[in-house]
Amino acid sequence: MMHPLVSHAISAPKELEQQTMASFKEDHGKTLIPSRKPQTVIVARRPDSGGKEGSVISLLANHFLVQFDSSQKIYHYNVEITPHPSKEVARAIKQNLVDRNSDLLSGALPAYDGRKNLYSPVEFQNDKLEFYISLPIPTSKLSSNYGDVYDSKEKHEKLKLFRINVKLVSKINGKELSSYLSKEGDDWIPLPQDYLHALDVVLRESPTEKCIPVGRSFYSNSMGRSKDIGGGAVGLRGFFQSLRPTQQGLALNVDFSVTAFHESIGVIPYLQKRLEFLRDLSQKKTAQLTAEERKEVEKALKNIRIFVCHRETVQRYRVYGLTEDITENLWFADRDGRNLRLLTYFKDHYNYDIQFRKLPCLQISRSKPCYLPMELCVICEGQKFLGKLSDDQTARILKMGCQRPGERKTIIEGVMRGQVGPTSGDQEREFKLNVSREMTRLTGRILHPPKLKLGEGGHVRNLTPSRHDRQWNLLDGHVFEGTKIERWALMSFGGTSEQKSNIPRFINQLTQRCEQLGIYLNKNTVISPQFESSQVLNNPLLLESKLKKIQRSASNNLQLLICIMERKHKGYAFLKRIAETSVGVVSQCCLYPNLSKLSSQFLANLALKINAKVGGCTVALYNSLPSQIPRLFQIDEPAIFMGADVTHPHPLDDFSPSVAAVVGSMNWPTANKYISRIRSQTHRQEIIQDLGAMVGELLEDFYQEVEKLPGRIIFFRDGVSETQFYKVLQEELQSIRTACSRFQDYKPLITFAVVQKRHHTRLFPFELDQSSTQNHFLYENIPPGTVVDSVITHPKEFDFYLCSHWGVKGTSRPTHYHVLWDENQFTSDELQKLVYNLCYTFVRCTKPISLVPPAYYAHLAAYRGRLYLERSSESLGLFKGSSTLSRAAPPKTAPLPKLSENIKKLMFYC
Repeated sequence: MMHPLVSHAISAPKELEQQTMASFKEDHGKTLIPSRKPQTVIVARRPDSGGKEGSVISLLANHFLVQFDSSQKIYHYNVEITPHPSKEVARAIKQNLVDRNSDLLSGALPAYDGRKNLYSPVEFQNDKLEFYISLPIPTSKLSSNYGDVYDSKEKHEKLKLFRINVKLVSKINGKELSSYLSKEGDDWIPLPQDYLHALDVVLRESPTEKCIPVGRSFYSNSMGRSKDIGGGAVGLRGFFQSLRPTQQGLALNVDFSVTAFHESIGVIPYLQKRLEFLRDLSQKKTAQLTAEERKEVEKALKNIRIFVCHRETVQRYRVYGLTEDITENLWFADRDGRNLRLLTYFKDHYNYDIQFRKLPCLQISRSKPCYLPMELCVICEGQKFLGKLSDDQTARILKMGCQRPGERKTIIEGVMRGQVGPTSGDQEREFKLNVSREMTRLTGRILHPPKLKLGEGGHVRNLTPSRHDRQWNLLDGHVFEGTKIERWALMSFGGTSEQKSNIPRFINQLTQRCEQLGIYLNKNTVISPQFESSQVLNNPLLLESKLKKIQRSASNNLQLLICIMERKHKGYAFLKRIAETSVGVVSQCCLYPNLSKLSSQFLANLALKINAKVGGCTVALYNSLPSQIPRLFQIDEPAIFMGADVTHPHPLDDFSPSVAAVVGSMNWPTANKYISRIRSQTHRQEIIQDLGAMVGELLEDFYQEVEKLPGRIIFFRDGVSETQFYKVLQEELQSIRTACSRFQDYKPLITFAVVQKRHHTRLFPFELDQSSTQNHFLYENIPPGTVVDSVITHPKEFDFYLCSHWGVKGTSRPTHYHVLWDENQFTSDELQKLVYNLCYTFVRCTKPISLVPPAYYAHLAAYRGRLYLERSSESLGLFKGSSTLSRAAPPKTAPLPKLSENIKKLMFYC
């Protein structure tokens, strides 16, 4: 349906036409003059010298200044090695090359990325060089003779010959980068990537040689012993490092990091730890695996590197799969073509009796039959754990990485001065770099908290959060908008008879707590509490029929279903999918252990969630956005805040779709109720495929609620890595515009900002003079409202760090907001204030949250979509896919089940 444009159409300002039409350079250096098309976009520039509001705070950031000599040439060489080696082998080859050919390489100590790029501070003797190097290789490629896998005659490891071709690609200097960072250059030139990338490789050289590299992080036992986290995994400490262009110049961002690795133990004990059904495997040597168990074992071992312990060898193998047959039934052909039984072979050659004869063997070649008995294999060290960690493992990893600010700061400073860090080699001297060992000092600002408005019925009707953690309580206040819940039901799954006997008390106390908060919850349920066994949660069809029966008993008009479970259960996902897509009711789940205590806080949290899900809200800003930012917002000119996120399946999942969610605010000027659109899309697709349709639907809904289309769209996009900024902006901005073009003469002003929680910048409070401090209560973490938009931010673009929450555990992670497009022309102060104020309007709690609510709600909605998907794929019995080394094209995306009409406009996902 077409709507007339809101009467106050705002045309794009002149400066934006400039922004759109300015020519720009691609990374490869060609100047492109964009045609006058809407899809040509230039990332927004910082509108001013930074914000001014708030009180000043002294801070340290984990950025270490890197000074470089801009006249220092770096010679970039391309390296071709045949046959193609792994990164580890390639590094060994490079080391051998440097040690033995100092003259040809002009005495240089070049930096190498393990693939094709070699960077040297001096020119080699020739632009093209060729070398031959022989190395004893722990290869995962098997030689043609099958017997080599088993042969004990490997007294001398075979040498493998490599040919290395080194060819000069370019000579680069740092003048362009220097000019870019000094803000002297043309404002529109892109970041000179080549020199920056070269320096990044240079500063990684030393850690790569001494640690286990994983992505941009490095792990080492020198940072503390590994810790068993259960399930065949260990946690290892390390550090992250990344070279970033910032306002103060080039900075090395270094942070403490922890990740999970496979434990280096025998394959049999590994399986006993990893898989519940194999715990007592050593007692069950004669038991055979079922088809389902075999699939689980294969999934647990696939692609893991192992070595054998029945002979001396440096050879390493990669597990390709399991044999179809069990070990006692396996035969193979030896070099002379004779058929040998595997059991007999090991007895004759190694005098070894294979114990686990009923288990399959490991298959270690894709094409040839190459079998290794599990009990003779050990998992190689230093392999990142790629599967999905269990809740327990995740908790242990988080605990390992949870350091208070002082402790984290000490660890990071230790890395910068330590034996394995970025400054532990000769690269600084070789490439004329000066890397600071001190964290960056800077000043931030603490924004003032907004005054909040509560419901009319309470004693306290407004308040300003004044506690240090900016938390407030609703002791004498009502929620801003309390709902009336007449028809509701309660279901229990499992639980002891004693636990079940607490239900009447729970209902009584919850209704009372709701009343105190200005929410009406009928003391009587429409049907007496339904007690089911936990098994019902495993059976979607049975669960659905029971939910439908309850819905019928409320004349198909049930407002709320409270479900109590004895423990966390995978059937939670069935329940949510069935309730929201088939039955059409919002549900609130809680656990029996929480019912035994029934603290006032627990009941209040539950009440806030229920109220929001049924259509109410917790607080509003006392001074509306139009009164706070009058230059941009007016009461009669509505704006919409949108949030978007994409969640991807875990790393070993090669087939599940990704899930995209978009939410939009549906009231103005309160802007605290958001409805959602959720879609599945191509596996690991970063761009939101259906964004145009989703935004269009949200604008329709907004028009129905507010009776006007919004003149401004402020769009917060979560889940985008820096490398994808430009692509996401280009495609998604166009999708939003296309959605707007569905309405007649409708051209709202759009601001597109990326929100990042997954970055490694940390801020620490900094006391210049310890003796002068009057206040004995020192914040260990930075206080809520701390904002930084200078020194460590982008040299030219519009970004800032805002820590809007109080960090109770560990070290606070400020959220990074990066504005990619801004037709609304926010000042730094206006946007920072807007985001911080919105953080107080989150419906689930009475404190400011760490992420702007539209982005947080989008994250919750996408997670809900993932639940629908996992469950429906299992209940449809879809095959769970067996990942191979080379991933096939992702399968066709299954759409999500459609939401019931009666909950579509509610915050059921919160």
